[in-house]
Amino acid sequence: MSAFQFGINLGFATKRWPEPEAWTALVRETLDLDLVQFTFDLLDPWWPEADRRLLARKTRRAVEAAGVTIHSAFVGLASYTYNGLLHPEPAGHRAGLEWWRRAVELAAELGATAVGGPLGGMSVRSAEAGERDRFYQRLLEDVCSISEWAAAAGLRELLIEPTPLVREIPHQVGDSLQLLADLKGKTATPVRYVLDVGHALYQPLYGADAALDPWLEALDEHVGVFHLQNTNFQSDSHWGWPDSRGCFDVAAFAQTLRRHRLINRPIFLEVFYPFELADATLLENIRSSVEHCRRLLA
Repeated sequence: MSAFQFGINLGFATKRWPEPEAWTALVRETLDLDLVQFTFDLLDPWWPEADRRLLARKTRRAVEAAGVTIHSAFVGLASYTYNGLLHPEPAGHRAGLEWWRRAVELAAELGATAVGGPLGGMSVRSAEAGERDRFYQRLLEDVCSISEWAAAAGLRELLIEPTPLVREIPHQVGDSLQLLADLKGKTATPVRYVLDVGHALYQPLYGADAALDPWLEALDEHVGVFHLQNTNFQSDSHWGWPDSRGCFDVAAFAQTLRRHRLINRPIFLEVFYPFELADATLLENIRSSVEHCRRLLA
């Protein structure tokens, strides 16, 4: 039995199995897992409050009946396509902040203990105009506000995911550390990072010798969650196993975490598929991906 807490991000269920009874059955019966990271692609915080709460209650009943735990509720592909908290227009920024307020509420309604995701991306014009520092100062205030909402809702953590895009914050080890330093003592809940292996090892940005060790050595106890995916290190691939395009070594990843004594952090398989892919093909790949990771993590 692996010492790791291994679960799955529900991105694979988007559009195909939105019914809580459907995805909980897949998680428990097909994948033999009991830990999930909920994606807001299944239930959007923007939906009318009454409908959102109704669906959240239905989800809680389904996960309790199936014996599944929702660890955290997380930004999905849909919300990641927006500029979020780094939107260049004041009205766009206000909308991004309101989205997070509702996301916190929904995470609590789902029974999760944490909420998180990437924070946002600057526009090309803003980045070229040298406005990063101004946006960063505003972002610090936003993260503090979100942490206060999270604490009031009973959540235990705010999870931030670094991304390998220079117009996003944070996107590298240095600004991840700076963000922690500037937030120290100012947040109502702990801020921890989601370290996605496909992000941290993205060679076009970090170089051919990109490795997890610099991230783990620097962030250490501030890493809250890992995202696991198959990748060729040239794209944020999110492939599964087997896939001839990918070459990520799960066994070596497990060894690295053991060496850094980080075996008590949840690890979520995060795999995305084309919507046109046949459902049966997806199911077979997600099942084989879970088995591959479970075996090598153990």
